[in-house]
Formats: sequence, C-alpha cells, structure tokens
Amino acid sequence: MDRFVFFGGKGGVGKTTVSCAYGYKCANAGLSTLVVSTDPAHSVSDVFDQGFDDDPAPVEGVDGLDAMEIDPDDEVQRHLSEIREGLSEQVSAAMVNEINRQLEMSHGTPGAYEAALFDAFVGVMREEGEPYDRVVFDTAPTGSTLRLLGLPEFLGDWIDRLMYKRRQSIDLFEKAAIGDREARRMMEGDPVLARLQERKEFFEYAGEALREDAAFFLVLNPDQLSVNETGRAIEAFADRDLAVRGLVANKLTPEPDDDENGRGARYLRDRVATERERIEQVEEGFEPPLLATIESRTREIRGDLLADVAAELDVEPAEPDRA
Repeated sequence: MDRFVFFGGKGGVGKTTVSCAYGYKCANAGLSTLVVSTDPAHSVSDVFDQGFDDDPAPVEGVDGLDAMEIDPDDEVQRHLSEIREGLSEQVSAAMVNEINRQLEMSHGTPGAYEAALFDAFVGVMREEGEPYDRVVFDTAPTGSTLRLLGLPEFLGDWIDRLMYKRRQSIDLFEKAAIGDREARRMMEGDPVLARLQERKEFFEYAGEALREDAAFFLVLNPDQLSVNETGRAIEAFADRDLAVRGLVANKLTPEPDDDENGRGARYLRDRVATERERIEQVEEGFEPPLLATIESRTREIRGDLLADVAAELDVEPAEPDRA
C-alpha cells in the first residue's frame, strides 16, 4: 500500500465513513496515521465526535491516529494573501490597489477555490504528512477531486509558458541596455523567475507523488446513478494516468430473516435483490476489484460501529516503503 490513500466518490456515498474506518484500521495495525478532510462538509469531526481544524490533532481513544480538516474558505484567504504579498513586492505602489481589487473579485471563483485547496492538500503531503506512515484523504465529491488531481499537469505546462515569456522579456531588456546603462531587469536573481521555478517544483512534486506514492479508491452505493458515476470516474482517472486501486460498496441493505414475511420484509428482499444486480454489474463491468461491501447501520457510524466497518474493509494497511 502507498503512503497516501485517497477515498473519492459521488457526494453522499459515505466517503468520510470509509476514510475514517480505514484510518482506524491503519492505526490499529500499528501505523502512525493521519486522516485529512478536504470536503467542505467536514464530517470527520462528526465521526470521531470531536472538533478538528487545519492542524493535526490526536483522535481521542485511538492510539496512533490523528485527524485534521482543511477549511476551503480559510485556504482561499491564505492563498490570495500570499499572492498579494508576492505581487506587491514586484510592482509599483500605484499597481497595489488594482492588484487588491482584482484579487477580491477572484475570491469567490471556482478557480481560486480549487487552487487554494490543491495547495493545501499538497502541502499536507509534503509537510504535515511527513511524520506519518499513512495519510488518508477524505476528498470532496468526484468532480471536484478530479479537477484538483488534474492541476499538476495543467498548471505545470502553464508555468513553463510563463517562464518562457519572462525569460524573453528579460532578454529584450538586457539587449536594450546601451553603453554604461544597466538593464532594468536581469535574468540572474530575477524574483519572478525564482517564484515561478518554486511553483514549477511544487507541481512536479505533486504530480510525482500522485502517480508514484498514492492509491485511489472509489466509494459507491448500490444504485444505478452511483454505479454510472463510478464508471465515469474510473475512466477520468485513467485519462490522468492515475489508476483506481479498488472499489468499496457502501450502504447496502441488510437482508431480513427467512421467517419474516411482512410488508417491510418483502420490501427489503426486493431492494436487496436490486442491489445484488448492481453489485454484480460492478464486479463484472469494472476492472478495479470490489474490496468491500458494507451494510447500512441503524445508528451513525461512530465508536464501536467504526471498528465494525473497519473490519469489513478489505484494504490492507501494509507498511509503506519510505526508502
């Protein structure tokens, strides 16, 4: 098993429950484990019945397990503040107000949200996650997660183009310096190029870590909409050269006892039969293996119930190779 483990899937399928159960399973196997929520719903606090923020904190009652929740709004503010500070050092005072205005306008855009969230979870992989044997990500719904995972390649190419343009610009300024006049821009030590190079290395790290040191699992429910979206997600991961390691079917209906024949029992049997058809469709139609089928519980998944779900989750918490 790789060091970074991502659980994704359609909204509402139970990604948080499965992520927390897997984190619990890893910790019980002796691995120092961090569960990270990048989902705005922040249900990790509900599962463990304690509050978390963007700093890792121990999960009460579970040795070796920490958790943290990344707040997207806070990350957007932090991300834009860093951009503002960086740009303010490079432009004239007259431009600072215009930069501030443009950044304020960008605050609510999807691009700002995703860029900030991407920086946050890659920062966890690179820094906060360093002391841990296993880092488990409870991700946002599939569409948002796929856009995030596609950023390293897209932004890496964009950074390359920006660096090329910047070098061209500096080269023209250096050539325009005549006689004893000093060029207004110099290639060596240029702060903009230095910042772009830093971002390039950041995206290169992210792309390599996602390809080489991460495992992706999809959680689904036994209904046709969930199955269809899972199929599309598997294809989308493949398009990004990211393989889905396995599938987890969650919220299956428990089958009634044979001697139960009331209206409720008949309803449950019909539902179980339909769900079995969906599970067969998953097993026969999708390449990633179905690693677990988890039944619905009558109570919220917490405490002892989390341990039960962890026992049903056939995703091995083997020691990662950190050589």
